[in-house]
Amino acid sequence: MTTLTLAACQYKIDLIETWEDYVLHLTGLVHQAVERGAKLVLLPEYAGLVLAGQLDPQTRSDLHGSIAGIQPLIPAWVKLCEELARTHPIVFQPGSAPVLDPDGQYRNRAFLFGPDGLIGHQDKIIMTRFEREQWGIAAGRDGLTAFDTPLGKLGILICYDNEFPMLAHGLAEQGVDLILAPSCTDTLAGAYRVRIGAQARALENQIAVLASPTAGTAPWSPALDENRGRAALYVPSDYGMPPNGIYAESESDTVEESHWLITEIDLDMVRRLRTEGQVATRRDWPEQFGV
Repeated sequence: MTTLTLAACQYKIDLIETWEDYVLHLTGLVHQAVERGAKLVLLPEYAGLVLAGQLDPQTRSDLHGSIAGIQPLIPAWVKLCEELARTHPIVFQPGSAPVLDPDGQYRNRAFLFGPDGLIGHQDKIIMTRFEREQWGIAAGRDGLTAFDTPLGKLGILICYDNEFPMLAHGLAEQGVDLILAPSCTDTLAGAYRVRIGAQARALENQIAVLASPTAGTAPWSPALDENRGRAALYVPSDYGMPPNGIYAESESDTVEESHWLITEIDLDMVRRLRTEGQVATRRDWPEQFGV
């Protein structure tokens, strides 16, 4: 299968105060995407922090207390996401969450699920200044993984990681045709940095990049109070593709409620650009190091 129906969410960080309501929220949201034909469903970076709404007001309003407080909820969240992927069946990347590792460090982790359950996870490799200097989130230690899924080989680059060329190039070298780019940015400048990076990675590697951002305001959350960004699918600017490289994109950079971008693409068309395109950026990549 090369023609895929993809769903990327502009995700509102709603205050959801009970586990039961959260289950209804996530189940309903995924069902909306599946009803519209989605076989791959993507939520943004730190979507898992919506779990902090279940903490008491004092804890959830504390930057460090909120991530410590959600740790007992992470196993149930992972199980719920796995059940949703099995039930529909879909490839499901439910965004990321800060997860406490045995070494005592929190890492920004994105789990990936398929119809047969948990496929694996990808940690964010390079931390932003906020994560590094204020929040105490540690960098991933296990490198980048190319995940084999029923829909093909996928990679995950979380937000800031899309701004570093060698990360995407490494995934391309592992045979990835689609990169999932969950993101969370609080300014338009941040949103554009991720967008420009994701578009450049699609161009350089002649692959597709699917982006899902947080959007709208969440005054109850000290980490995710302001959010800007558009869900989008980026492709190389070449034969059969939009000249600007934007295959599909949300209408606005902010939302009042979570909104799905649904689009369909034939990845074989993207692959053919590597041999039949106007340019051959992937083939010519090594030549830049000989100058």
